Amino acid sequence: MKLYFSGDTQEVIEGLELLSGKLAIQLTREGYPIKVTQRMGNLKVTNSNGQGEIFYQEKSHFFRGVGLFLEAIESQEEFAIEEVLQFDTGGAMLDSSRNAVLAVKGIKELLRDMSVMGLNLLMMYTEDTYEVDEYPYFGYMRGRYTKNEIRELDQYALKLGIEMVPCIQTLGHLREALKWEYANELRDTEDILLIDEPKTYEFLRNLIKSATEPYVSNRIHIGMDEAHDLGLGRYLELNEYKNRFELMNSHLQQVVKITESFGLQAMLWSDMYFKLGSKTNEYTDINAEFPEEIIAGIPNVQMVYWDYYHTEEATYAGMMKKHSELGENQIFAGGIWTWNGLAPNYGKTWATTKAGLTAAKKSGVKEVFATMWGDNGAETPVLTALPGLQLYAEHMYHKDVEEAEVARRFNFCTGSNIDDFLILQNLDETTGVSPYNIMTSQTSKILLWQDSLIGLFDENINGLDLNQHYADLVPRLEQAKKNNPSLNLLFDFYENLARVLSIKAELGIQLKAAYDAADRFKMQELVDVALVLSRKIDVLRKSHRELWFSINKPFGWEILDIRYGGVLLRNETTIYRLTQWINHEIVLIEELEEKRLPFKGPYGNPEGSLGNSMYHRIVTSSAFSS
Repeated sequence: MKLYFSGDTQEVIEGLELLSGKLAIQLTREGYPIKVTQRMGNLKVTNSNGQGEIFYQEKSHFFRGVGLFLEAIESQEEFAIEEVLQFDTGGAMLDSSRNAVLAVKGIKELLRDMSVMGLNLLMMYTEDTYEVDEYPYFGYMRGRYTKNEIRELDQYALKLGIEMVPCIQTLGHLREALKWEYANELRDTEDILLIDEPKTYEFLRNLIKSATEPYVSNRIHIGMDEAHDLGLGRYLELNEYKNRFELMNSHLQQVVKITESFGLQAMLWSDMYFKLGSKTNEYTDINAEFPEEIIAGIPNVQMVYWDYYHTEEATYAGMMKKHSELGENQIFAGGIWTWNGLAPNYGKTWATTKAGLTAAKKSGVKEVFATMWGDNGAETPVLTALPGLQLYAEHMYHKDVEEAEVARRFNFCTGSNIDDFLILQNLDETTGVSPYNIMTSQTSKILLWQDSLIGLFDENINGLDLNQHYADLVPRLEQAKKNNPSLNLLFDFYENLARVLSIKAELGIQLKAAYDAADRFKMQELVDVALVLSRKIDVLRKSHRELWFSINKPFGWEILDIRYGGVLLRNETTIYRLTQWINHEIVLIEELEEKRLPFKGPYGNPEGSLGNSMYHRIVTSSAFSS
């Protein structure tokens, strides 16, 4: 559509040019006239008597307004749309530290989608995946971003009204950074820095300087979450035991002294203060006690309350009230469940987001963002987070959010059908899993990676007819692929995953049954099935690889190559062992002699979940790396 924007367009024209291809618009004086007015207040989009108007406060509101105009004019000659902003800041945190480092091209695509949605924040979570000149091993062979790449992305985002903020770690979660020789004197435990050590603060000064240098924003997220063994490692060898509240405050003060020397405003995850103040060592403990001297010693920082587990609004509201004891201007971070498994968990995302963001609105929280973690190998493609981002965007502009509204806006902002994305949750939400997968069953992950000959999870799924479940998913995913040609690689990957699981899900159970019945004819049939399975796994591997390289840097894929290689070679060994038994070359298959037990890891297996574990615990009971 040809459009002519007049009025307050100076700060948005470059962003319009970046979005012109996505929105299928041409900027020309001969286009449909739209008057633009920047002023304080709500976003307002109108069309009357052949004249469009957009009233906006911030750049991000304007680009959402353009989308609303284009969507409305397709079906209405005259309209007046007004949206009341619920949050000053709404956006996402991109995890670039769990092997998948989204390439510059991929981030630009994400930024364009976020801009049309109306989001205005993108945090880059980089534990060691950014360039620090003083430490060549920091992020070595991990796909770290160069300063030029970050600078290019930051300038691109600014044109779209999106603030990019570095999100690093300055205490814990530094296992990959601290594994090298250069860090020997910086390490308290394998993933926590040695505090009260001058060399540590020299290290952090260099990190903070390098991390923030390419960004225009003067804000930085300094992390500091989940440092459970703070002061309990090498620190104790060098010092007497010290109150850990005092250690936390002392370290925070020194880090903030560094950030303030660079003119930066810091924020940090709040959980360590709650856990140290909780008698039960729990984060979401509204009875946590913060000593007055500790509160007085907290420097000028914003606390970030992260929570993507609870489905009750009251829990979030109570925690937000409790956070006020630690300072003003708290930030809330929810989550789009893209971590630990192969498929997104939209049910958990929707339930926790509704509760969390509703509480944030009522509590007066002004800044929110969605974490998009990639724990345990970033097996779930970041593209699957798009529906969750749309959900956050609608909450940013509406007090109450209807699912139909999210679906409609998603279709316009991404060009895709949200119902096709929602099919993906069925890869994990199978028979035996609670509605909406609130207990976060990782069904597809455990069934893909588990060893068919050992079958650690076979007892968990026995009798659930999961082969048929995945077979039924195949045609639905085939159709989703046809419906979304721009996301062909994404849906092709999931279609191939369903094809593999329609054979592999219950293969271990079938092998055990045939063996116990001494049925060599049936076992030969299963050998033939396993041969077919190898070919399907290889097709899946290649489709996953093509998807990965289309959006991510190459680093990190080697881990998934190893995982796919493992399942392929173990399937080959399974065929070898079964064939030996079929041919009477061996009397026993020891792996199949073992009685199958339900999988019960250290966290148990809650009702409503078929399993939830990390890769190394899924594939074997043997010592994986020790």
